[in-house]
Amino acid sequence: MRDHCETSAGLALRRWTPGDVQAVLTAFEDPVMSRQTVEPITSRSAAERWLTDRTDQWASGAAYAFAVVDAADLVLGNVSVGAVNHRHGTGWVSYWTTPAARGRGVASRACRTLARWSFDDLGLFRLELGHRLDNPASCKVALAAGFAAEGIERRKLEYDGARYDVERHARLASDDEPAGTEA
Repeated sequence: MRDHCETSAGLALRRWTPGDVQAVLTAFEDPVMSRQTVEPITSRSAAERWLTDRTDQWASGAAYAFAVVDAADLVLGNVSVGAVNHRHGTGWVSYWTTPAARGRGVASRACRTLARWSFDDLGLFRLELGHRLDNPASCKVALAAGFAAEGIERRKLEYDGARYDVERHARLASDDEPAGTEA
């Protein structure tokens, strides 16, 4: 199973390493990132635990997370497939990018590459993802990565006491490869 994949335009997906502590700390300084993790990542030890969790999940086959990096190995984000169910050939895709990487097509290219890796290396057939309805940028990423919208899950997520509707998207191994549209 490959632990490194090239995307287009000089981006790559690679496994997270213990040397990525500072990159994780920097990424989670962004207030938007508080929704991406249960434990706040505000210390070196929290970032180390986050990285250890990624390694442990990979080893157990529960989830596979990749750092999205540029040609200079600068971390631009994370893309992962979790909730892997080999019996049914399914997984759940999640992603985030650093503020500097947003709006440049990084997330959509990373999701396209992760999908191909999930189909080819893991043998999955169906990948799903979801985004809050009030996050149109994430919807653009999903569509550009070839994930078709399937419907609304009413009040699925709760943040700070408020409930949010989520739009679910899916991509199948049998779907055509998405066009090069970047989001």
